[in-house]
Amino acid sequence: MTTSTRGTAKVPAVLVLEDGRIFRGRAYGAVGETFGEAVFSTGMTGYQETLTDPSYHRQVVVMTAPHVGNTGVNDEDAESKRIWVSGYVVRDPARVPSNWRSRRTLDEELAAQGVVGICGVDTRALTRHLRERGAMRVGIFSGNALPDEGTMLAEVRQAPEMTGADLSAEVATKEAYVVPAQGEKKFTVAAVDLGIKGMTPYRMAERGIEVHVLPATASVDDVYAVNPDGVFFSNGPGDPATADHAVSVMRGVLERGTPLFGICFGNQILGRALGFGTYKLKYGHRGINQPVQDRTTGKVEVTAHNHGFAVDAPLDQVSDTPFGRAEVSHVCLNDNVVEGLQLLDKPAFSVQYHPEAAAGPHDAAYLFDRFVKLMEGQRA
Repeated sequence: MTTSTRGTAKVPAVLVLEDGRIFRGRAYGAVGETFGEAVFSTGMTGYQETLTDPSYHRQVVVMTAPHVGNTGVNDEDAESKRIWVSGYVVRDPARVPSNWRSRRTLDEELAAQGVVGICGVDTRALTRHLRERGAMRVGIFSGNALPDEGTMLAEVRQAPEMTGADLSAEVATKEAYVVPAQGEKKFTVAAVDLGIKGMTPYRMAERGIEVHVLPATASVDDVYAVNPDGVFFSNGPGDPATADHAVSVMRGVLERGTPLFGICFGNQILGRALGFGTYKLKYGHRGINQPVQDRTTGKVEVTAHNHGFAVDAPLDQVSDTPFGRAEVSHVCLNDNVVEGLQLLDKPAFSVQYHPEAAAGPHDAAYLFDRFVKLMEGQRA
């Protein structure tokens, strides 16, 4: 990715999809070129959390909401220390942000962090195209002297695909760190960082949990060196089929019977650890308005999602696994994609979506309480 951060208001930009579809607009953020997987997010708010979610590493995010940037950028809502998306696509960027916490415009933040974007394109048409053809590689090119269309398309087609991408170690912490419990400490949790969002250990800390966040390369011995009451596997980017190390570590945790909770990538890791396969969705689930049913209670939740892969597990039967019986605990009501797993003979469960949901909704926050109950039960 090459970038410049000069003024971009009238600089031409071009978005080129790997199937040859082209959209023209204006530069937004940094000027230059960038490549990634084109995906769309249906959230009407929470763009700052989306941009800083490590799970979006190497993806170009198309916002389906027409107006983006209305509340600017603040210093409190980031999910990590940097923007992770490789590119950003909006239709009508806000000219002037309006929010008491705003410190700078979204355009300024993108430019400062070298993120190439494009605005003024028909994001409705682009989203429909991705829904029909599927997520695919894309390039954004901006500047006053752009390559010809054939050259740009060739560059897009040379970019790496998301299938087979092993990305967790690129976004995870390099050194372990601790998020202290708020108030009285009740439990210790070892959290394997595969691309963790900042709100996740915060939600656990609210419940009296001291969270030891460990690198993606952590071993089973590293996990148990903190003497955990429970083990957590986080969200993260890339293809779960490549995550052999994380699967091995999770199997070690399951063998010991320690209470275990996984979110998003962690759900896919649990699926693989139990012997299920994973597969790439046509265009994935991204946004904060996805309906999911908790089959253990029958409740339907509105949930936040960001995943392009899913677990291939039978929806309507209990499966025998090397660690006892397992079942699908949550399912997406839009397309019947597996959204959660649980073991019936060991204290382990996972969900594919995001119960920490910093931008909302908060329907699924109870899952952190469910994790606490597993640890309480293990102690008892």
